[in-house]
Amino acid sequence: MSVEPWIWIWTPAAASSNTSERADVAILRAFQSGLGSFQAGDPSAAPALSRSQLQKMMELGLVTLNGKALSAGGKLIANVEVRLEIPPPKTMELTPEDRPLTILYQDEHLAVINKPPGLTVHPSETQRDGTLVHALLHHIKDLSGIGGVLRPGIVHRLDKDTSGALVISKTDIAHQRLVETFAAHRIERRYWALCYGVWRANGETKLESKIGRNPNDRKKMTTNVKEGRNAITWVRSVETFGTHACWLEARLETGRTHQVRVHLTSAGHSILGDPTYGAPTSKNSKWLALPVAVRNQVRTLPGQALHARILGFDHPVTGEALLFEAEPPDHWKELLSALRKESGNARS
Repeated sequence: MSVEPWIWIWTPAAASSNTSERADVAILRAFQSGLGSFQAGDPSAAPALSRSQLQKMMELGLVTLNGKALSAGGKLIANVEVRLEIPPPKTMELTPEDRPLTILYQDEHLAVINKPPGLTVHPSETQRDGTLVHALLHHIKDLSGIGGVLRPGIVHRLDKDTSGALVISKTDIAHQRLVETFAAHRIERRYWALCYGVWRANGETKLESKIGRNPNDRKKMTTNVKEGRNAITWVRSVETFGTHACWLEARLETGRTHQVRVHLTSAGHSILGDPTYGAPTSKNSKWLALPVAVRNQVRTLPGQALHARILGFDHPVTGEALLFEAEPPDHWKELLSALRKESGNARS
């Protein structure tokens, strides 16, 4: 592995210069198309850049235009040299941890796992161990490096207490193409949620809004924002439990932080056990409407009763259509059984 940075030089020609195009878009396309040349480092060992990685490098001043730092939203000038300094990958500093992990699929490019609830996906400044990444390093020896030291192989996330299907990249090219697939919404994601109340609509209902940080609580997301990222969720009812709860399936068209939890809450159907958006209180009428046995079952949950049931996408290298179904965890199924029993929906 190279210990020196790669230096890539590219001079946009007048014929290909587009003054209305962002610098990060033009540079990434040129780099991925094999334009330009390497002045330092082995080109065959150079990492496959993603747009977010390139933007981070621009923030660090590692991308210059005629010797001056170039911002992601800047503009290129024809016949002026672009210089890109790609730092060498850092040595992994995380210690693998031997903890159970259900692998639904694995080949040389990627893996799909059924993430258990209560497991944070990747380390952070406040959590140095005990994450999914630590378990991955034990079970899977090769992970893509684009995510950096703390997020090797991580293409997308599930909240700590959300269980279900998650794809992991093992090579940089798979990582890059999977990120592009997610960005283009060419992926099928369906979640199962056990929620308060009864969903009255028939068929799929479209929930669309902007989602952004709650200005009054930075740990929460909200639809009550003027600026944010557009989010679309399609919801349908799977089963109803009396007048107090329902089983909903949420199909994601976009993937924003807390999207399913925020959209269902904004529609009046917070997820049972959600400590952020549906925490029970003695004054919450929806909580008090639940049968006692159900309330007792909810109290045993590690978090929200939300499970990423289905994940489908085209293989980033072979193009094969892949579709995975992740079995819900025991506590989710036990809550479902309690809801059915208390509402008279019990099944043999």
